[in-house]
Amino acid sequence: MPGTPRVLRAMNDRAALDLLAAHGPLTRTRIGELTGLSKPTTSQLLSRLESAGLVRTTGRQSGRPGPNAVLYEIDPAVGHVAALSADPTGITALVSDITGREVGRRRIEADSVSEDVRHRTAQLVVEAVDGALAKAGLGHHDLRATVIGTPGAIDPHSGQLRYAPHLPGWHSRTLRAELAEVLGTPVTIENDVNLAAIAEQYEGAAQDNDNFVLVWLDEGVGAAIVLGGVLLRGATGGAGEIGYMPVPGAPLLRGGPDSTPEEYRGGFESLVSGAVVRERAGGRSLTEALAEPAARDELAGHIATGLAAVVAVVDPELVVLSGQVAQAGGEELRLRVKEEMTGLALPRPHLRISELDGDPILTGALRTALTQARDTVFDTA
Repeated sequence: MPGTPRVLRAMNDRAALDLLAAHGPLTRTRIGELTGLSKPTTSQLLSRLESAGLVRTTGRQSGRPGPNAVLYEIDPAVGHVAALSADPTGITALVSDITGREVGRRRIEADSVSEDVRHRTAQLVVEAVDGALAKAGLGHHDLRATVIGTPGAIDPHSGQLRYAPHLPGWHSRTLRAELAEVLGTPVTIENDVNLAAIAEQYEGAAQDNDNFVLVWLDEGVGAAIVLGGVLLRGATGGAGEIGYMPVPGAPLLRGGPDSTPEEYRGGFESLVSGAVVRERAGGRSLTEALAEPAARDELAGHIATGLAAVVAVVDPELVVLSGQVAQAGGEELRLRVKEEMTGLALPRPHLRISELDGDPILTGALRTALTQARDTVFDTA
């Protein structure tokens, strides 16, 4: 079949590049062992990738019998990506090279509901990205992909952000196109909880599970549902918006996805969000509030009630609790939620607390951006 040798070479190239991205510097022998390719084929492959500027040598492996073997690594200069996390108080931008190594970061503080802010959202995003690029001595031309995490979700049909009335500046249908034009790179705007789930898949509590639910318990409340290793998005991008879910003990939420923030006063979020936990504790911190057994037990009961509804429908292998509330409650909260779920739903998934360091939304945005960029940069066909 014409073209088959070229396709096979491209597949072998990609396999080697993915191994180098995952493991770091490797010898020719080790690359051959991991790919199953012969020594001559591996040598040709590495020569081809060096000529293409994708791979470079980086010293020699020492400490083993015989001659020191040359180490190969991906040339980090072949491309960079930007990952951003937007929240009601500002935007954080991170820039990394194609290997995932962070080279710059910038935080822009901005009140999302301010009249001034809502009309210059694109400008703020660019300012954050430019600040991160400047710290690395880079420009827009160095970027291969940009991924932004926000509360809410982009409707695949209208292109508008939904389920996030507290981020009015992000609701423009043309925002993504405006950003792509200014930044000179493809731009993806993704639900923040979905990105947190990707982070858990990549390096967190869900690495060994293809069917799981991540429940985000923070100032906002939501979920990401992963079935067969694939994120469930729904018809309008709103799958997992459990903050609005009717549960016992919470006022029914009558607003719609385009309502004002003041109209959202009910549902699951009104029982388990960070603001509610602090309010019940008289303004104390989440850690102080959840150190009280009574407060922890009350919260665990509410969380278990909401989880029971999700579990009864989705039947996941695992539920991961993430966000500031889950972190503050820790293992004691997890155990109480597990106890409270007994008998509420027939499926009994494993229950874990996220142990990721840093911002999981940024981590998920970075992993998504790297996947997109590598699909382009690593394609030698």
